[in-house]
Amino acid sequence: MKDNRHRIRRTQTVSPFGVGGIVDLRGESFVAADVRSWGRWGVEVESPRLARKLGVSGFRAAPVIPGGKAQYVSRVGPGYVRFPLWLFCPKCRTMNRWFSEREERGKAPRCPRCPDSPQLAPMRFIQVCRDGHMADIDWRRWAHWQAEGHDRRQCQVTRLTFLTSPESSGLDALRVRCTVCGAGRSLEGITHRNALERLGLPCPGTHPWHTGDDERDDCEEKPRVVQRGASNVYFPIVHSAIEIPLPTAGEDREADILRVTSHSNWRRVVSAPDGPLADSLVQFIAEDCEVEERFVRDLLHEDIDDRSAVPSGHGAQDDLSIGEWEAFTSADPKAVSSREFEIRNVGLGSQQDVPLSVSLLHHRIDRVVAATRIREVRALEGFTRIESDDRERMVPANPATRSQWLPAVESYGEGVFIAFDEESLLAWEGAEAVREWVAQMEKNLESSFQADRCRERTGPRLLPRYVMLHTLAHQLIRQLSYDSGYNAASLRERVYARSHPAGSRHPAQAGVFIYTSAGDSEGTLGGLVRQGRPPHLTETVVRLLESAQWCSQDPLCSDSTGRSLANLNRAACHACTLLPETSCEVGNVLLDRTLLIGDGEVEGFFLPVIRAAFDESAAAVGAL
Repeated sequence: MKDNRHRIRRTQTVSPFGVGGIVDLRGESFVAADVRSWGRWGVEVESPRLARKLGVSGFRAAPVIPGGKAQYVSRVGPGYVRFPLWLFCPKCRTMNRWFSEREERGKAPRCPRCPDSPQLAPMRFIQVCRDGHMADIDWRRWAHWQAEGHDRRQCQVTRLTFLTSPESSGLDALRVRCTVCGAGRSLEGITHRNALERLGLPCPGTHPWHTGDDERDDCEEKPRVVQRGASNVYFPIVHSAIEIPLPTAGEDREADILRVTSHSNWRRVVSAPDGPLADSLVQFIAEDCEVEERFVRDLLHEDIDDRSAVPSGHGAQDDLSIGEWEAFTSADPKAVSSREFEIRNVGLGSQQDVPLSVSLLHHRIDRVVAATRIREVRALEGFTRIESDDRERMVPANPATRSQWLPAVESYGEGVFIAFDEESLLAWEGAEAVREWVAQMEKNLESSFQADRCRERTGPRLLPRYVMLHTLAHQLIRQLSYDSGYNAASLRERVYARSHPAGSRHPAQAGVFIYTSAGDSEGTLGGLVRQGRPPHLTETVVRLLESAQWCSQDPLCSDSTGRSLANLNRAACHACTLLPETSCEVGNVLLDRTLLIGDGEVEGFFLPVIRAAFDESAAAVGAL
């Protein structure tokens, strides 16, 4: 923001106060303007892999204003526009329609009628539509429509008051009244789905966050009245990537693949591989990237085959998890480490003279990697309103016809990566009871409105390993929040459980990465890495498996055949498994404790470990 009274953190410019989002500051309400308001003040953020996926040339972050110096800065960073424009005085209750010409830097709007000039407050209700438009409610029309005591004359004056009645409750106690003709109406029924349609008020098609134009769209969507702080007003679509070192000149094939798939014409040839310009584009890309045409064509066919197997349309070149998985599972961690990505294999510790439960855990875990330093880039592609997964109606953060850059933020942190034994997983997934158990979740996912978003993480088919690993990641975050010093909301997950089409050069994935990051360039404090070293991680995993055995909501939780929206969860609830929304990559769905611990019908992946741990505990108690 522009002054000390109006300041937000850099990370908040992506989410939750990114382009099109509403922020309340000191009793004032603003909407974040589009990226054209940034001008030349954005700080470049490098993330070639993420830029390739989103089809942009780069990213920019909001500049940081040094502490105590905001009052000397005339213009910095993204703009925030006052919204809603209808304000009212909390003392005399007079409503005022505000205009940008009346703005004074660093000063809040104040009532011109009251002697002490109290600060004006924004109206609580606004209107939005599914196409992303947002506007003030026509309060003059609301006050005069079928109003009690109105003489039905067409009053064109906008002198209104916003009154409260101690004799009523709820919205019926709030009333908008015209001070000229006396017409008035309470807010009872204003949140009904067709409230504005009955008034004959279509969606105005306005974008108050757009800068430099007053353009309106022709919109046929029905506007809805919501509170400006409601959760369905703004759903940011944010993409993130863990930055891994780019291939060097010595790694010829990987370097060539990166150059080709990052070429400005690559998406054009992928979208129309049989088009009239395809051959010319392939030849141009090959010459520009200094590779053979056969190499470009082979890469093109591989990408098309991968895209055909993924409903969301993202091929292997757009799947950021592939590069991250290969980096974390590298045989030589030093070869893939850099100043921004530093990892080392730590394992679970010695396997000699260990209890049976620990030995069984060793057989299921392939490797443990401590990421002592990572760099995460989070970019805002756009947002939706009313419905979170309506990607077809996404409003882009950059309104230009062809987005050249998107707002982003980078943060540094640490994490723990755990890869699981592929043979053990395949043997467990091969059990008929396990496949049938997950098949019902697959049916629910297929009919869910969240299917497209979830498929981006699960792949074209929901595998038992994804549900199991996702649940394990949640349990691991809950347990680490007790041991590492970080609260659960500051930890995040990345689940690697993708399979690839037959013949693909990419290996199957089976692992989880739990990490934390902060906006400071120094990163975090190292508590998470410490818990990933032996013997701490072994103790953490055994404790979380034991705690996953029960839930305070059992037997309702453990016997559930469907929870959450579209029944996408089974044995998982807020008391045992769910996390803050910032921690989960798919919105707290596709979770089931049963696949971890088992029950009478299905054997959990870690059931032998749990049984051995209980037997050891019983033997220890009996020896006392």
